[in-house]
Amino acid sequence: MLLLLSFSAGLASMQPCAATPFEWEYTGSLNTARFHHTATLLPDGRVLVAGGEHRSIPLPSAELYDPATGTWSDTGSLSTARDSHTATLLPNGMVLAAGGRETDPGIALATAELYDPATGTWSPTGSLNTGRLYHTATLLPNGMVLVAGGIINGIYLASAELYNPATGSWSPTGSFDTGRIFHTATLLSNGKVLVAGGRGFGLVELASAELYDPATGTWSTTGSLNTARYDHTATLLTSGMVLVAGGNPDELDSTELYDPATGTWSTTGSLNNGRADHVETLLSNGTVLVAGGTSWDLSSAELYNPATGTWSLTGSLNTPRKDHAATLLPNGMVLVTGGALKFQIPLASAELYVWCPML
Repeated sequence: MLLLLSFSAGLASMQPCAATPFEWEYTGSLNTARFHHTATLLPDGRVLVAGGEHRSIPLPSAELYDPATGTWSDTGSLSTARDSHTATLLPNGMVLAAGGRETDPGIALATAELYDPATGTWSPTGSLNTGRLYHTATLLPNGMVLVAGGIINGIYLASAELYNPATGSWSPTGSFDTGRIFHTATLLSNGKVLVAGGRGFGLVELASAELYDPATGTWSTTGSLNTARYDHTATLLTSGMVLVAGGNPDELDSTELYDPATGTWSTTGSLNNGRADHVETLLSNGTVLVAGGTSWDLSSAELYNPATGTWSLTGSLNTPRKDHAATLLPNGMVLVTGGALKFQIPLASAELYVWCPML
């Protein structure tokens, strides 16, 4: 008989799979409501939430989630308040927070800092060569971090930089063909990084995609998306293909697959509910969970089956949310944190996606 862990009011108990094998359950709430934050799984199984926005004010605070108790505790605050930044777990177990926005309407930060789980404190590290927000950060197989794109002072950035944890410094590494924000960056099985879509100069939606080769430090164009999009998600599947789903403009329901072997995109099944600013998580059985987002106050969630190329509705979030974060926990559950309702009302609630593994 299959068993799953069910969390209720922060207490763990074993339950057999019931008639409803997919559901969302509330877990402990964040101490501070926030969206546009980051959520990073630490080596010890806890989740670090850092920064974010609360009613147009960037936050310096950070919190830790303990899956064993379902509770949150405050940890050391960022040296600089920031939202729309990136957070990357380094091979040494520390977390790198880089860039983001310091004030409203938005000063792009060049500063970066490191979180040490052993001490619960943040310390400054080398600054980016160019301040940026709405960028991406990707951990490369060599342990370096690739930061790419973003915006500063209304300029859509094509530049990219590498962070070296051994020296704590940044160095330029090639440039996009097209500057962009709200794009995705996915590490492929071959070690290259796929950047897809986004928004470019003149607020134009982009269909173009580019590949970064760490061996040469250069970018090259690859096949374009069938539909230009931004605020979408991208997930590496177990097959090595990349699934792109949803996005703007107008909360798209279309999804596409990128084949690294051919450098081309093909359409796959459509979402039941078009959405943007959602989250997407690869589950341990190879299916992909999409949850929340806009159209405004979207609570629905869906599962993508790579074997059939189709989406099916699964249990809905208890609270609709967008601009939230999702983290796959070691027990196979998915933790969704924070986010916003209409009119950018920040949320403190957190939920767990509880499901019966179908391996």
